[in-house]
Amino acid sequence: MPGKGKGGPKGKKITLKIAKNSIKVTFDGKRRLDLSKMGITTFPKVILRLNDIDELDLSRNMIKKIPDTIEKFTNLRWLDLHSNQIEKLPETIGNLQGLLHLNVCNNKLTSKTVPVEITALKNLRLLNLGLNTIDLLPTKMGAMQELQEIGLFDNQLTAIPNSIAKLPKLKKLNVKRNPFKDKEEVEQEFQDSIKRMEVLYLVNENDLCEPCKTKTLNERQKQNNLKALAPSSQKKANFDNFLTPNSTARDNQDEWRTE
Repeated sequence: MPGKGKGGPKGKKITLKIAKNSIKVTFDGKRRLDLSKMGITTFPKVILRLNDIDELDLSRNMIKKIPDTIEKFTNLRWLDLHSNQIEKLPETIGNLQGLLHLNVCNNKLTSKTVPVEITALKNLRLLNLGLNTIDLLPTKMGAMQELQEIGLFDNQLTAIPNSIAKLPKLKKLNVKRNPFKDKEEVEQEFQDSIKRMEVLYLVNENDLCEPCKTKTLNERQKQNNLKALAPSSQKKANFDNFLTPNSTARDNQDEWRTE
């Protein structure tokens, strides 16, 4: 096929000029380097010269490896790597102590390629590991005391560390579509924590296969039937301000889950 060499397809080359022109200022005055959907196949080394940025978006590319030099982005608070082909995260990712948001959903990560050093991210509030092939989580995740949202959906998990249920600020946990050995046991372990969580499962209807869509609609009908039987004084949950794990990119929700 054209464009292919020994190393696979050649992606777009990012120059310093392209990178500088891709920097945007967020509503709260932070500098975000947005290189999403650029056809990048390798981590662009040139952006290391812009390591004072606050946010980095490399999502929806074809990147396989994140280098150790990611630690040079010392001001980074938001890192979006979702929908790439990343096979391994570097141990140095644990040095990004200011990181609040980490999205590595929809990649090729396994339990062996998610380093335990990720648990050193003490200030992290959102962690999305969904749509990978992870079958075991680091037991030290309980050290991530600031975590508020965790995405673990569509993996190979058979159990979840008890330390996750004890996270004091956890509000949202998505563990759907994992092959738990004993689903009832898992639910029992998380019974107390689930009471204080908003366990939300967000997926675009157009991304579901027909059997999944039918099942979802049936489940929704069951929930509506239960709500109809509930006392009228019961307060309904309001998720009007819900943000996807893809940070504030509400307009990209339809692209967040890919095949």
